[in-house]
Amino acid sequence: MLLRRLVPAAALLACAALVTPTAHAAGPAHSSIGSQWADPGPFEVIKESTSAHTLYRPAVLGDGGHRHAVIIWGNGTGATPEAYDDLLRHWASHGFIVAAANTKNANSGQEMLDGARFLLQENDRPGSPYHQKVDADRIGSVGHSQGGAGAINAGADPIVDTTIPLEPGPLAEPEQLHGPALFLAGQNDGIVDPQRIVLPLYERAAHVPAFYAELAGADHFEPVADGGGFRGVMTAWFRYQLAGDEQAAAEFTGPSCGLCTDPAWSDVRSNGTNDGGTR
Repeated sequence: MLLRRLVPAAALLACAALVTPTAHAAGPAHSSIGSQWADPGPFEVIKESTSAHTLYRPAVLGDGGHRHAVIIWGNGTGATPEAYDDLLRHWASHGFIVAAANTKNANSGQEMLDGARFLLQENDRPGSPYHQKVDADRIGSVGHSQGGAGAINAGADPIVDTTIPLEPGPLAEPEQLHGPALFLAGQNDGIVDPQRIVLPLYERAAHVPAFYAELAGADHFEPVADGGGFRGVMTAWFRYQLAGDEQAAAEFTGPSCGLCTDPAWSDVRSNGTNDGGTR
């Protein structure tokens, strides 16, 4: 069923150029679906670096034989993982292993995929802290701006199970996605126009279960640093898709799904291939 609540769009810039996130612009406070998803998780987090990736993970891996799902991240143009450090730590605190590509040009998605492949190799390597602690069957891709396009392009690879394009740039092929996707836009984004860029990308992903959600009042720099008003919904999506969390699933399914009814979101749609409700 189509989910929709529309408000008149403000006059937004048509510019599709992608810029380096440098600061979190001041903006309105946002509520978040299931506020606990925006709160820190129970895991202590450590950060590690390779030449190609910055890794965020629970300090203790594999407790009780648990294997951790993977999130691969792509930066906005010119940015590094440091620009999103608090957000990436947040996901690790919820039990994920995050591989953030160090590239400042993530559009191809290949550097993001290299992070997943590195972790899969480490999972098989005796003596690695990741040995037999990575869930090779649960990998999600996500990125901001140019990295959002990269997340879509990475999502064409069979190793990726679900994708979150966050205010994604236009150079992407959503027709190649093979898993569920959550397209996120900022209502006041003057760089990646929600109606001209993000919504059409969502519409081109009609072959997979997909949501489109537009955060009221958010501009292009909302996700910088800690994810802003997007943090909770992204965390819930990954807990739903990659961890089988039933409470998180309720944020996206059923007649009273959290995303569908949260007034912080000015436009929410589902393409009808999931069990989302209406508002």
